[in-house]
Formats: sequence, C-alpha cells, structure tokens
Amino acid sequence: MRYCLGVFFLIFANAAMAWDEPARGTADRAGLMDALRPHAVWMLGPPVEFVVHELRRAGNVGFASVSAQRPGGGQIDISRTPGAARGQLDVEYMDGSSLQALYLKSGDTWVAVHWAIGATDAWFADPVFCPDYHTVIPEFCGD
Repeated sequence: MRYCLGVFFLIFANAAMAWDEPARGTADRAGLMDALRPHAVWMLGPPVEFVVHELRRAGNVGFASVSAQRPGGGQIDISRTPGAARGQLDVEYMDGSSLQALYLKSGDTWVAVHWAIGATDAWFADPVFCPDYHTVIPEFCGD
C-alpha cells in the first residue's frame, strides 16, 4: 500500500509541474536568453550576461527570472545605464538589475512578449496573464 501511495504522489507531482527547465547548452535555453538580451542591453547597455534564478518552459510558453551582470560577474551601476540616461530607470525605485519575462515561442523563435527590469513586485502574477501562462507560473495562477 505504501508503495502505491508513493507512486500516486510521484505521478501527481509530475502532473502538477507541467513545466521543465531547459538544460544548459540547449537551443531552448539559448533562445530564451537571446530573446531577453536585447531588452536588457537597451536598458542596461552592453555587454550583458544573465544569472538564471528561474527558467521554465511548457510547450510554446516560458517564464524567466534572472539578474543581469557584466561578463565575469561585474555589477551593473543602474545610474550609469542608457535606461537611466533616458529617464526610464531610477535606482531609487527598482530592484537592481533583476529581470522577469513571459515568453511565447513562434516557430523556432522565443519572443519575450512581456518583461520588466528592476520590478519590485511580481507583476506577472496579474490574473490577466494566467490564461496564457498558467503552465509556467502555476503558483501565481491559483494552481
């Protein structure tokens, strides 16, 4: 009986977690990062690399939570970025160089459809995103 319950919970847990994390070196992981990079470069200036905190994909949707840094781990001075120079970033009102994105895959190409940099809240938890992205953010969609 104990064995059957263990198998049941294992199957249930896998069904509840419909997303997976693309492994390092895979085309999907590179595609997800490459889709976010132009946004990061536009706001933070080049060059930018990411430290991945969460990376999820399920079918043709994805979610990322990353931090941007300079190659080799250099910290980005937000006050000296192109986004700050344009008045789009204000270090006083943001959470550093953190980025989150919701993606759609079109053919073989990932597109960062919704994204934010330095957000101090979980903007992606807005119920408006749940119909399309619930498989990659179930904990924010009541699943």
